[in-house]
Amino acid sequence: MEKKDVLNEEAVDMEEAAEKLEKEDTEEKLEKGNLEEGIATDEKEDEEADETEVELKQNNEVKELTNRLLRLQADFINYKNRVEREKERIFSYAAEEIISELLPVLDNFERALESTEEKDGFYEGIKMIYEQILTILKGKGLEEIDCLGKEFDPSYHHAVFVEEVEGEKEGTIIEVMQKGYILNDKVIRPSMVKVAK
Repeated sequence: MEKKDVLNEEAVDMEEAAEKLEKEDTEEKLEKGNLEEGIATDEKEDEEADETEVELKQNNEVKELTNRLLRLQADFINYKNRVEREKERIFSYAAEEIISELLPVLDNFERALESTEEKDGFYEGIKMIYEQILTILKGKGLEEIDCLGKEFDPSYHHAVFVEEVEGEKEGTIIEVMQKGYILNDKVIRPSMVKVAK
């Protein structure tokens, strides 16, 4: 073989080798680029997954804090209502106690007014004081139990005497011995009455 042919073959081989190397280099670069792109894509997906996870945690924390706040508000409203009811109960009990202690004073005023024969200035002064006290107590919820001529009711009346009376239906109240009173729909003193038999 001639030297020239050998050189041509070697040149062709070298060209083929160069093309092959270039092709392999290009493939390697593409592969590397795809790999880097894949890594970048994986990193991007990981970042998005991390962001989603952080958002979920934040949303859960917000929901939990909102629920805690709502429960705290409900507890506070219940506490406020309970304190308000307790306060009303204390005031009503205090008012009931004071008014109950004033009832004998009202009885004595009534006896004094009934026993006076002269209707002079002194009588009028006592009557005005009695009416003023009665008005104040009525303003606080005190009501007299109306019972004369009504049927006996053990919830409102206390029978002291039973008497046979012609023309009266049995169980009818014929006389009030001591007035009874109701305070805010609660009987604080029943009426002492005489009942027809």
